[in-house]
Amino acid sequence: MRTLVFASRNTKEITRDIFTLIFGILFPLVLLVLLSAINSSIPESAGMKLFEITNLVPGISVFGLSFISLFTATLVSKDRCTSFILRLFTSPLKSSQYIVGYTLPLIPMSILQTIICYAASFIFGLEWSADILLAVIVNIPVSVFFIAVGLLCGTIFNDKAVGGVCGALLTNLSAWLSGTWFDLELVGGAFEKIADLLPFVHAVNAGRYALSGEYSKIMPELLWVIGYALVITVIAILLFKHKMKQDK
Repeated sequence: MRTLVFASRNTKEITRDIFTLIFGILFPLVLLVLLSAINSSIPESAGMKLFEITNLVPGISVFGLSFISLFTATLVSKDRCTSFILRLFTSPLKSSQYIVGYTLPLIPMSILQTIICYAASFIFGLEWSADILLAVIVNIPVSVFFIAVGLLCGTIFNDKAVGGVCGALLTNLSAWLSGTWFDLELVGGAFEKIADLLPFVHAVNAGRYALSGEYSKIMPELLWVIGYALVITVIAILLFKHKMKQDK
């Protein structure tokens, strides 16, 4: 019950920053519009399309979720840098309950963002199928991963530093190492190997396999994301617990 009360408070804090919410939802849609426009402008005689909507939208939806990390990190770091967190530390909540309380409000927000992204894709030629629902579900572990990264960064950095880490570094990693804009095999070498070790490309691949109905290929990709999410969440809980002991 205490965790739910804390989660409710965090929901109010998140929805209060309406401009950040709108930016987080609309920026991926702007990219979807621009890249779809580029794709449609390529003449048929060229014999290729750079950004087919069935390949593009899973990548854009994952890239959009990277902004969830910024929301999470900003919320946690602001609480840490004010007297609010000191008052919270006097409550009987455990570090794991704090982490859950920060996470719960952001999962519905992540799902909504994914739904909006896929809904907008109908305008650009995406055809309806039940596999779209599966692609949305596949993005839930992906959102948990990005939330976990935000929790970790918010626990470590102050509210000014998280903007650079989650707002710049993470979004760029998500953009360039996910295979959203280009096939990583075309680059190859160390770049492709590094990308394969990180969860971003696996998150995008899982969404693409879900959307195309290649069900047997989803879990091998999604397990990478789930593994990263679990490890980072545990680290965030342990560090948050350490911070609680320091600040008490």
